[in-house]
Amino acid sequence: MHYFDSRGVHRIYAASFAGGVWRLERDAPGFSQRFAGTFAPDGRAIDGQWELSRDGTTWDDDLRITYRRSE
Repeated sequence: MHYFDSRGVHRIYAASFAGGVWRLERDAPGFSQRFAGTFAPDGRAIDGQWELSRDGTTWDDDLRITYRRSE
C-alpha cells in the first residue's frame, strides 16, 4: 500500500487480510510501524491499533483508531 500526505511524507506498507484482520507493516531503520484492524461482525466498522518501533524489536502503542461506515 502506498501512503502519502499533505506534508510530503510518503511510505510503502506491506498489506494483508486474513481471518477478519487487516494488517499493514513497514520496516524502516529508526521508524518501523505496524497496524492490525479487526472487522466488526456486521462489517460496518474496523477497530485498529497502530504500533511503532524505533529499535526494530520493542513495539509501543501509537494510535488507536476506529473506522466506521457511514449511513
